[in-house]
Amino acid sequence: MRGASRRVRALVLCAGRGERLRPLTAAVPKPLLPVAGRAVALRTIDILHRAGCETAVNLFHLGDTVRRGLESEAVARGIELRFEVEPELLGTLGAVVNLRDFLADADDVVVVNGDSLCRWPIREALDRHRRSGADVTLQVGWNDRVGGGVEVDPRGLVVGLRDLRVGAVRGRKRTFQGLHVLSRRVFEQLPARPSSNDIVEGLYQPLLRSGARIVGFRCRRPWHDLGTPRRYLEGALDWGRTAGSRKRRRRFIAPGVSVAAGVTIEHSVLEPGSHIGEGAVVERSLVLPGARVVQGAQLRDAIVAPGVRVPEHARIESELVTPIDSGFSQDSQERNGLVFTPLE
Repeated sequence: MRGASRRVRALVLCAGRGERLRPLTAAVPKPLLPVAGRAVALRTIDILHRAGCETAVNLFHLGDTVRRGLESEAVARGIELRFEVEPELLGTLGAVVNLRDFLADADDVVVVNGDSLCRWPIREALDRHRRSGADVTLQVGWNDRVGGGVEVDPRGLVVGLRDLRVGAVRGRKRTFQGLHVLSRRVFEQLPARPSSNDIVEGLYQPLLRSGARIVGFRCRRPWHDLGTPRRYLEGALDWGRTAGSRKRRRRFIAPGVSVAAGVTIEHSVLEPGSHIGEGAVVERSLVLPGARVVQGAQLRDAIVAPGVRVPEHARIESELVTPIDSGFSQDSQERNGLVFTPLE
């Protein structure tokens, strides 16, 4: 980190296909999904940069598109990125091993999911990691009602990962939120060809069996996995209510949005370049860049993709609307030359 003796390097995972978000991700890769005017992965990259991390990004699905989208914005902010194109989708651990030459020089390595939305507490996670003497630190939810695949005991130690449990002390199941911190000594033990490219199966479970110290860092900040249309909508609306500040608002309208007379906009996010026509109603919805919601149309609980023109007086509820050239998912239907996919 800047001003400190310890060097931190980070990997933002941006290679995935975004299968559960199709057909939206046929044209817009998950790392470039806009959230209140900025790509979700760029928000993470900016936080890492402010925390003093040198950052790399792995690429596969629509890799050239992701690189152009992130690189141009990063350069404007004075952020230098390293990009690594994967010849095939390598998985979480495969991506780390593939960037071994970059990451191994660091004292601590941060790995972050590029499709998760959070005001990542990077400095706090690193501080907890170092003070605890952990081999690995994983960010987990603070008040998980349902629980997840990480079991954390009262001391904060991880005692279970998925179907593996160790030790006699039972813990509380929590949701892993996509932020990892790894110590240099873990990197020095990384096999060149791990048994699995999944980081839990190939690295964390073997470490846990061997007695390594894995710590759960509980995060109080809002966190969203944007892996499905419904989750993307909820994350974007939640972020739009604050738009980076503590002040809460009823809507977020980005610069460059055109809004005609007589429009009702409630608890929604309108991204740059979108247009809302006269008399339209937009409630709990996300209108992406360049989309047009024309006269009298009504959106409730909906996502409108870039390039879509919502017909006059159309009524859309709990659906993702995409252009027909983006293709279909299993539950999609075609209407009026557009593709409608249920959010659930």
